[in-house]
Amino acid sequence: MMKNNFEWTCKHTWKSSAYNTLWCLIGCSMGDFGTIIFFQLLNIVWSTFYIMTLATINGLITSIILETSILLKQMNFTQSLRTAFGMSFISMISMEIAMNMVDWWLTGGAKLTWWVIPIMLIAGFLTPWPYNCWRLKKYNIACH
Repeated sequence: MMKNNFEWTCKHTWKSSAYNTLWCLIGCSMGDFGTIIFFQLLNIVWSTFYIMTLATINGLITSIILETSILLKQMNFTQSLRTAFGMSFISMISMEIAMNMVDWWLTGGAKLTWWVIPIMLIAGFLTPWPYNCWRLKKYNIACH
């Protein structure tokens, strides 16, 4: 039987994965918040589910764009895009779901207020961070 030697107490891995998770959060929140604010400011009446679904999709797109552009310093465009998709997509999806669930739970959904944004960001950061740490430690795979 193979023994799992994964160590959760490695401070270096937690710090590196926090950095990666923060970049993912920046990318996801740009598209997510931008979409919600667009609908809010223009008073477009659309179902909360559709707005939040579109916000999630736009968050994923902006995160992939941001991560691809960061990775272009290290590799060509195709490799950068493939890496952005492959290494952090689970992270991005969990992040988006966490942020939008907090918004829905606290405001009824698709309503950004000054007090809900920090809570959404904290939930969006904390949700994928352990996965990112595990992936970095186990496979030595990072997004940035």
